[in-house]
Amino acid sequence: MPRGKAAIPLDLPRPAGLSAGSPQSKQECIADTIRDAILKRLLPGDSPLPSSRTLAARWDIARGTVEAAYDILCAEGYIARTQGSGTRVCAVVPDSYLRAAAQSRDGTPRVTAESVAPTAAEPEHGVRPGVPFVARLADPGLMPMQQWKKALGASLLAATADDLGATPAQGVEGLRSEIAAYLREYRGIPCEAGDIFITTGIRNAIDLVARTLLTPGSTVLMEDPGYASAWQIFTIAGATVIDVPVDREGIDAAALDRYPDACAAYVTPAHQAPLGITMSVSRRLELLDRAQRHRTWIIEDDYDGEFSYQTAPLPALKSLDACDRVIYCGSFNKTLFSGLRIGFMVVPEALRPALSAVWHATARAVGVAPQLALARFIANGDFAKHLRAARHAYRQRRDIVLDQLAKHAGGRYTVSGEHAGFHFVLWLPPGIDDATCVAQARAAGVALQPIREFCRSARREAGVVVGYSALTAAHARHGGRLLGKLLAAAA
Repeated sequence: MPRGKAAIPLDLPRPAGLSAGSPQSKQECIADTIRDAILKRLLPGDSPLPSSRTLAARWDIARGTVEAAYDILCAEGYIARTQGSGTRVCAVVPDSYLRAAAQSRDGTPRVTAESVAPTAAEPEHGVRPGVPFVARLADPGLMPMQQWKKALGASLLAATADDLGATPAQGVEGLRSEIAAYLREYRGIPCEAGDIFITTGIRNAIDLVARTLLTPGSTVLMEDPGYASAWQIFTIAGATVIDVPVDREGIDAAALDRYPDACAAYVTPAHQAPLGITMSVSRRLELLDRAQRHRTWIIEDDYDGEFSYQTAPLPALKSLDACDRVIYCGSFNKTLFSGLRIGFMVVPEALRPALSAVWHATARAVGVAPQLALARFIANGDFAKHLRAARHAYRQRRDIVLDQLAKHAGGRYTVSGEHAGFHFVLWLPPGIDDATCVAQARAAGVALQPIREFCRSARREAGVVVGYSALTAAHARHGGRLLGKLLAAAA
């Protein structure tokens, strides 16, 4: 029999979710079943999967449904499909992941409020606004203001004096419940309202974690290149920040073995800041395995994880966190508008008492009224609708910029990280200096950031960050054409 044509067994029962009346789509049910089998190592790494035709016949479903499920798993990095060789499992699951669900959390070290290190206030060193191509900005023009105003008005009318009297512990419970439901459905994170802390955004969340975990001399591992504001917060807290290189699968997880006493590791797995790499499933599992062995906390910054343009967004790193080592940080400032100043954290159980003490002392900065409004906005389904519309608009703007570069730059560049997020990296051709490119772009009214500004120890080839999310289609076209002509003229 020709290679690749033999029937391949899949010793899994037909999922109950394929029965009529199940609320879950059939393709999601199949993907969940196979993903679960891979994570439990019922399907080991490199084991073959049946063809879509074979599995469709075996489970009595349409072949296209199996194809769609395989596409989901392939995009998530669990399986690989090769012409002529079939479909195989490519995710590597460490032993500790199998043990984690049964392990007791009693051995998890408690952090006390007394160990919190005082920090000094220093000015923020961030990105100055400019259009185009400033990165990491949502477009407030996409916000459905009528729905937002209705949610704001209705929530205030329904609020009691007690609702408006004081900020509840960890934030308004109604908002925390809505966030937990959203994270369970869309980011794959099993959490409840009690796991959620409301913040003013990602930096506030990182600062809370730093105040809770770090003392002078603590070690924090951080991606290099990486997010400068996070490095500043850790440094202000007195920590020693170790620069960890990033490859095509994400942060070098072996760094946790080289620095076994590290208190925490900060990562951006969905769309690495700034390189745009999506951390592979195997690397995620390896990182969690090493974090559990060394009792290292993982700070997951999911700043733009909702925006994936080729497939559905990959579930968060926290969704695989069987040992409760990941502190998940998200922000509505990125998904709605930057002036909202509402973010959130999913906090491991062992950290909640100490972080709660810090939160009460420093972070009660989000007003009750916007929290009540946002809770209603999410509950009404307006947030999910807005995300779909924003995802479509940002993809369109990205495509316009890429199209203009293709037309005017003469092929003198490469791009990476364009599959998701608010930006991509434009790698400059040999002979073009990034500082010169940025200066020429600034003179033409285009704001760019060189990759080297994000590097501490890393040495990367010349490249610039191109943000497109906050541009109108006209600005995207104009800016893309200008940038393309600048590259062509530099030949």
